[in-house]
Amino acid sequence: MTAPHPTAPATDTDLVPDGHAVVPPWWRQAVVYQVYPRSFADADGDGLGDIAGIVSRADYLAELGVDAVWLSPFYPSALADGGYDVADYRDVDPRLGTLEDLDALVTALHTRGIKVVVDIVPNHTSDQHRWFQEALAAGRGSAARERYIFREGTGPDGSLPPTDWESTFGGPAWTRVADGQWYLHNFAAEQPDLNWDHREVRDDFLTTLRFWSDRGVDGFRIDVAHMLTKDLSEPLPSAAELKALPRDGNHPLHDRDDVHEVYAEWRTVLNSYDPPRAAVAEAWVDSARVPLYARPESLGQSFNFDLLLAEPDAAQFRRLVTDNLELASRSGSSSTWVLSNHDVVRHATRYGLPRGDGSRDPRERGADWLLRGGPEEELDRDLGLRLARAATLFVLGLPGSTYLYQGEELGLHEVADIPADRRQDPTFARTGGAHVGRDGCRVPLPWTAEGGSFGFGAGGAHLPQPAWFARHAADVQDGDPDSTLTLYRRALALRRTLQTAERLEWVGTGREDVVHYVRPHGWHVVTNTGTEPYRVAGDLERLLASVPGDGPDVPGGSTAWFRSRRSSAGL
Repeated sequence: MTAPHPTAPATDTDLVPDGHAVVPPWWRQAVVYQVYPRSFADADGDGLGDIAGIVSRADYLAELGVDAVWLSPFYPSALADGGYDVADYRDVDPRLGTLEDLDALVTALHTRGIKVVVDIVPNHTSDQHRWFQEALAAGRGSAARERYIFREGTGPDGSLPPTDWESTFGGPAWTRVADGQWYLHNFAAEQPDLNWDHREVRDDFLTTLRFWSDRGVDGFRIDVAHMLTKDLSEPLPSAAELKALPRDGNHPLHDRDDVHEVYAEWRTVLNSYDPPRAAVAEAWVDSARVPLYARPESLGQSFNFDLLLAEPDAAQFRRLVTDNLELASRSGSSSTWVLSNHDVVRHATRYGLPRGDGSRDPRERGADWLLRGGPEEELDRDLGLRLARAATLFVLGLPGSTYLYQGEELGLHEVADIPADRRQDPTFARTGGAHVGRDGCRVPLPWTAEGGSFGFGAGGAHLPQPAWFARHAADVQDGDPDSTLTLYRRALALRRTLQTAERLEWVGTGREDVVHYVRPHGWHVVTNTGTEPYRVAGDLERLLASVPGDGPDVPGGSTAWFRSRRSSAGL
């Protein structure tokens, strides 16, 4: 064994001088389940998931064993970007329900011991937001336009955009309005970027944080947390110049140091509640800068996406975990582990595609597969699911919090066959179909093997569900001892009893394709990403495995949990 990995201070349950236990915040080692509301469950039969549908599945979430539910945006929206174009940050889309329905959901989850995290989308609003509508009506030089980023165009008559920048979703990052000015949108044209130098913008989001905290929300996930503040001093760089600039805290658009002035104000508001409200940053930044977002004086936690970008490879897993535990120790936070979410090809599919040569990450190969129509001959569904189950048990054993994405507990693959006229992701339209977008991981869930929408609702579903969903339906897997749903339930129940102090110790295996770590109280996790079985040494009791079996052998493409028969062994 090697030395225990250093972790953040004061994360264990310790005794203070008066003899009382110090209990770490709930989020440090939580399992958080992401609900994409429009695709989870449809209570009113209109084809769109809703808040009442989530309430109807509260028992399912409790039986699954999650600690918290993260709700992707449920706000009023024109759905130009799946709800991430927000028209009102302090209301519920009437197609999804009412504020009273949201209150009922919070109560239903809290009654079952489940925390609630909601999405905050602060980089941009919808173009339907009252502020943007005021800006359009008010015209040049108005106070209303100062809340956004408007500029004059270039060229003799101002008919050319201020720069040649491209949006994240493809196409230009500037759109011209009727009076000739242009506004910046780093995403879809329906998502104008806010001006975070404007005091009214900052104050309004503080009001939003208080609004939801007062309604009992336990935490917030911050969308593109690294992009709020910008320096658009003239002259503006070209796209090539912008791309060449280092992202060292001074980049005009990304990961600026001054964004943490915003989050310091947010943290003051969040800490004014008892208990303090949690926050986690979605910050796609250089790894060395992740701790800035995870500091206690900032948001407090930040996603690490390294495993989401990785192959199912033992040596790679160990290196990335080591690196991210070190990053967490720098910030005093806990790490986060993610294998799938609403923005990427599901990991069961990524792992079932042919391995790359290392020049591109698996997300890109998955996107290429979708673009070619998802040819079945290139996807080994059984292998992909086998490796996905193994990876899930690997991350569920790690210190820190794990984020699950709806449907992965059913072993769902990506849905590739979506007709062009049914696709909703703006990436598809803005790139002329060159990128198919993220609809394939957002298809409504199959709850039953029967029915027109597999139990999603009484009517159809807003994205087409494939026939193979029937094999993955929740009612088919319920009670099956070998199903993926049963594996998740058993793993989360066991984890609740085993997950204590935030420490980890690596154990040598003598093989590059096998990784072994031990947690406090003799909890051993062994992952074999190779093809040959691996025999674990020691007096260990087998607790759970991603494939059926018993004894000390861990087959290829699997993970097994063990416990030392001597509880004091290990750490």
